[in-house]
Amino acid sequence: MRPLIVALAVALAVLQFRLWVADGGFREVWRLRARVEERTNENRLLAERNAALAAEVLDLKNGLAAAEERARSELGMVLPNESFYQIVPYEAAARARAAPDDATRAAANDPTSALPEQHVDGAATAVSAVR
Repeated sequence: MRPLIVALAVALAVLQFRLWVADGGFREVWRLRARVEERTNENRLLAERNAALAAEVLDLKNGLAAAEERARSELGMVLPNESFYQIVPYEAAARARAAPDDATRAAANDPTSALPEQHVDGAATAVSAVR
């Protein structure tokens, strides 16, 4: 009877080991559930991004406002009778004045391309009109 109890105890220990530690056990199931949750969250974010891109594509196909906004923001384009104003931080303007490159030196020598500056609360505002 004693060997039977020992054999059953060893079998129980082996089965418990396989259940908790070995491949396909609880630890593997927990790891896979965590990966599924990560993938679900990633898929949700990608679906939101895809929906935003689909809306943008639809807007670009149907209207000129989105194309005009993209041309303005990404390409720096302006309409023919529009003025373009660029506000430059004081530090950037100071660096440009301290170490001018060839284009800046040429613009400084040309009175028609000089940029008026106005100091407002520690910031220099450089204004240029594009026509």
